[in-house]
Amino acid sequence: MNRYHVYAIGNALVDMEFEVSADLLSNFKIDKGVMTLIDEDRHHELVDAFVKYEVKKASGGSSANTAIAVSQFGGKSFYSCRVADDETGLFYLDDLQRCGVDTNVRAENRLDGVTGKCLVFVTPDADRTMNTHLGISADFSTSDLVPESIAASDYLYIEGYLVASSPGKAAAIEAREIARQAGVQTSLSLSDPNMVEFFKPGLLEMIGSGLDFIFANESEALKLAGTEDIDGAIEYLKTLAGQFAITRGAQGSVIFDGRSIVEIPGVSVTAIDTVGAGDMYAGALLYGMTHGMSFKAAGNLASRAAARVVSSFGPRLEPDETQSLLAA
Repeated sequence: MNRYHVYAIGNALVDMEFEVSADLLSNFKIDKGVMTLIDEDRHHELVDAFVKYEVKKASGGSSANTAIAVSQFGGKSFYSCRVADDETGLFYLDDLQRCGVDTNVRAENRLDGVTGKCLVFVTPDADRTMNTHLGISADFSTSDLVPESIAASDYLYIEGYLVASSPGKAAAIEAREIARQAGVQTSLSLSDPNMVEFFKPGLLEMIGSGLDFIFANESEALKLAGTEDIDGAIEYLKTLAGQFAITRGAQGSVIFDGRSIVEIPGVSVTAIDTVGAGDMYAGALLYGMTHGMSFKAAGNLASRAAARVVSSFGPRLEPDETQSLLAA
């Protein structure tokens, strides 16, 4: 039995990233700066409309990006997901394996359907807008979990996007209970302000009586707490998790280590694309926390890693670039 630093679960999505103008988003009635779930017809409409634009494609989904980051830093990660028996699904599986991430999916056990895709639109202000068709990942369920691998991990990492589907939410809750019974640390990313705004009760179900760690950006934390005050959000998160991190963009981040707040300064960069910044932050922090780093050191690594990601296009870095951050 392999041991893992992080066992992640989430929606497997092939990221298709386009550089576009804000006016173009408006022309296609795409809400800027948030993640919007779309049906298959809308998905095909947008894919056909943007086929003439250059696209960057990679295996993605929030938890996948985090699991890949852990692996690139030198950790061992496992990713439970669901992809279809189609060309995109095989691309996803091959890419995940190239990144050194173990998974429940095998080439021979993929099901009929359409592999999920996330159309990522990056505007000149470095903002990212996502239109997501979950495809077969909407059916991610408890049957996709590998309990013995969860039990053999240091941390379970749950993607908040799972709250949008009933079987996904049930799988997150089941994974949380498997982890608790095995003495594995439990963590959750709130994932997106829209998830908090529209699915707050479901997220609270996934959190249950409390988690070991919550990842959030400032907007998500404020929405979850129902406040406009960051100190109020911090106090609210203390009732939901033993520890947590709140990212604040250029202002850096704050980490609650269970006793006190650790301030992590931001890294000054010219942001080109914010896709994957939170995922990379979580991956770097989880790597640090599972490899003997202090919260301050792990937070600084996470801050540098997130800054590096937003300095280039795409949700993740090349392996050698990720490794170079450890020597910084």
